[in-house]
Amino acid sequence: MANSFWSDVDRHVLRYGGGFTPEIIDRAEGSHVVTEDGRRVLDFTSGQMSAILGHSHPEIVATVREGIGKLDHLYSGMLSRPVVELSRRLAETLPDPLEKVLLLSTGAESNEAAIRLAKLVTGKFEIVSFSRSWHGMTQAAVNATYSAGRRGYGPPVPGNIAIPTPNPYRPDFVDADGQLDWRRQLDFAFDLVDAQSVGSLAACIVEPIVSSGGLIVPPEGYLAALHAKCRERGMLLIADEAQTGLCRTGDWYAFERSGIVPDILTLSKTLGAGLPLAAVITSAEIEERAHELGYLFFTTHVSDPLVAAVGNTVLDVLTRDDMATRAAESGAHLREGLEKLRAEHEIVGDVRGRGLFQGLELVLDRESKRGSDELGRWVTRRCLELGLHMNIVQLPGMGGVFRIAPPLTSTEEELSTGLAVLDRALGEVPVGEFV
Repeated sequence: MANSFWSDVDRHVLRYGGGFTPEIIDRAEGSHVVTEDGRRVLDFTSGQMSAILGHSHPEIVATVREGIGKLDHLYSGMLSRPVVELSRRLAETLPDPLEKVLLLSTGAESNEAAIRLAKLVTGKFEIVSFSRSWHGMTQAAVNATYSAGRRGYGPPVPGNIAIPTPNPYRPDFVDADGQLDWRRQLDFAFDLVDAQSVGSLAACIVEPIVSSGGLIVPPEGYLAALHAKCRERGMLLIADEAQTGLCRTGDWYAFERSGIVPDILTLSKTLGAGLPLAAVITSAEIEERAHELGYLFFTTHVSDPLVAAVGNTVLDVLTRDDMATRAAESGAHLREGLEKLRAEHEIVGDVRGRGLFQGLELVLDRESKRGSDELGRWVTRRCLELGLHMNIVQLPGMGGVFRIAPPLTSTEEELSTGLAVLDRALGEVPVGEFV
């Protein structure tokens, strides 16, 4: 049966990225996925960084069962109580003036809608984003994405400009102490932006913690300074919190620690807890101007009631169980364990992140910080063999970086188990084979 399955994969499944995980997944529950042969694998990625309440959370299951039999999908111009309730409740979790909500399906779609909104209300078209960014695979989102997938598809949309990603572990601008001089880097970045711009800067879109680009946390003060650069140029700031939003980092939203409020916020992944639900949130002023200008983002699944009901259940659980505090406390336990791994294994070059959103960078040599794609793949494979699913991102000029994002519902025992598996895998690495 397994041979037939993989034969069908080879014959009929269009490959859309890297290779497939060599397991047939039968079901998922809590912090685990279960293979067809009954093997339980601890999931340190929350599915695709989305299942923040774990897989098959009973309250999510109950909401879906009720909703599918009552109110699943509507004409896009119709509204329902779950949609309006979720819009209100999201606004209540956010600082002023963020209060106008558009509910969509995916992160790429929400970033598409946000960029389209910014272009319309500013009357401009140029979009700035990080050189390690990932904002999605639809047109505007993919053209603001630089970490992967740019080659072979023809010319990008005009007006997209990349700026250096502020990476404290691999600094390009350094101060007298050898640390990242992010202020000088940011000044240099916007000197380049100004040189390339044709005078039509609409917006800057950034993740408060860069995920697919290597789990990079910008230095304290960086986002506020970036926000000021945008204000000086009449640009809007879009915060893409697909992975950081809704308690994962120990705060409801990662931007809160920066002391700024973005002009537009996008959510996805964590909002649906594994189901396709996304949101764009902005001010009444921006929404009013967009409406006056005829803003159009009419999609098949805009304001769908079933997933909106799920979003309300997600907010119920996050609020009732104080998941922001739980993520901060569990994240401290996870971080302590990762720091111990760094102390014990020379191939662990850096540990970074916040809450239950941590990164671990592998290197062959700490002094040179030289990485190896095969080293990362080896550790990933070995972890899976030992019962732990990990995701590693490998980018030019970086070592392999594990994105560690277990469900917020993970127990301390589950986190400790995952750390023990990772410890064993790192200890078994045949380092000499990769030098």
